Amino acid sequence: MRLDDHASPHERALKVAIVGAGPSGLFAAEGLVDRLGTEVDVDVLDRLPTPYGLVRYGVAPDHPTIKSVVNALQAILEASNVRFLGGIEVGTDLQISDLARCYDAIVYATGAPRARHLGIRGETLNGSISASDLVNWYNGHPDAIADFNLQARSVAVLGAGNVALDLARILTRDHTELAQTDMPSPVLERLQQSAVHDVHVIARRGPEFAKFSSKELRELGRIDCIHRTVDRGELASALHGNFDRAAAAKIALFDSWSTEPSRPDARSVHFRFSLRPVEIVGSTHVEGLILERTAVNDRGLSVGTGDFVSIPVQLVVRAVGYHGAALPDVPFDERSGTVPNRLGRVCHAIDGPVIADQYVTGWLKRGPVGVIGTNKVDSHETVSALIDDCSQHERLHKESIDSVLDARGHPWIPYAGWQNIDRAEISRGAAEGRSRSKISDWRTLTDVAMNPGVAMPLEASS
Repeated sequence: MRLDDHASPHERALKVAIVGAGPSGLFAAEGLVDRLGTEVDVDVLDRLPTPYGLVRYGVAPDHPTIKSVVNALQAILEASNVRFLGGIEVGTDLQISDLARCYDAIVYATGAPRARHLGIRGETLNGSISASDLVNWYNGHPDAIADFNLQARSVAVLGAGNVALDLARILTRDHTELAQTDMPSPVLERLQQSAVHDVHVIARRGPEFAKFSSKELRELGRIDCIHRTVDRGELASALHGNFDRAAAAKIALFDSWSTEPSRPDARSVHFRFSLRPVEIVGSTHVEGLILERTAVNDRGLSVGTGDFVSIPVQLVVRAVGYHGAALPDVPFDERSGTVPNRLGRVCHAIDGPVIADQYVTGWLKRGPVGVIGTNKVDSHETVSALIDDCSQHERLHKESIDSVLDARGHPWIPYAGWQNIDRAEISRGAAEGRSRSKISDWRTLTDVAMNPGVAMPLEASS
């Protein structure tokens, strides 16, 4: 039988706060419950009123099978000893010192929300944006830029990973297909009006180094309304190389696309290789992109050759990676965008002393690499460290986080509030003939969470 907080220090349940309700945070909660059963109480805090992090706001909306991971994450949140506390921003609504008074251990799992920059001339022009800006917008993140006026006919997407493919696919896919997704209605309306015709996906290195997954490329190849092109000259050096199976499969796809018949009327995705951006040109708005051809030197590094090409584009999207963000009073390495740690134990520096009872997992721990499942293995390493440490010291009296929040008059959104949002989005979707229509503005999300009977006017386009 589990004892409550009035029991002796050795008998009460371990109290753990997890900051971040995305996959890494929820997998950590799962690990704790699997290992300790009813001998642990886990509170998962998030500044958003909605859980699931990048599964909700990062996975492309035309990938519903990937989003099925929500079912597994939902089961974690519905465990009897796991609570969701939404609408709480650590560093603003609560401080780390508050969490330390209320929990035996804290796990940071806030991911890598910042976009990386190129550091080139013209990057701040209107029409130069990060992938996260566009992804947040079409996924209905409440922090997203309110609207994108997609009047650009030609777009450059800089990057050779699956996020770049997602962007290219969303910008060129037929509106009737996107209309079956959970995108907010204003986003669908704007995409229907989009003038985008050509998307240039630009990689710094050759096709053999591209990080696109074969699965994602094959999916793009099955969309009839999208024409795919590959510059034959930029592919040539890879056609006769000796590569592993995954790289060879991707090169074979690129080879087949390089000989596809021209389709001038179709929206097109153009794959360009061995090109690095050196300048975004324009007076006040993006008018073009200057690129330098690259080659791999004898040290395996991609270097410029002095041969420059230009592409007339009106929108440039940086899909060159994400970067972590510091939490107040938590050590942070700005260079790597991570919290210094050893096996998930937070340190003052990578070679400095460990900070007792503080842990980290996910992208904030290792950097923005790996797939959703990678976070499960990663979080279990952190959980093992936490359990080992907490088994070795006495559990002192802890305050109640509920009392702290009540004393400050700060309302928070429980899991039942998220369920209200969930039901409202499904209801809104049913009225539009689809499975879900996301609510994307803060006020409506909060109102629906706290007042399930609130009227839900459709969000208007800007």
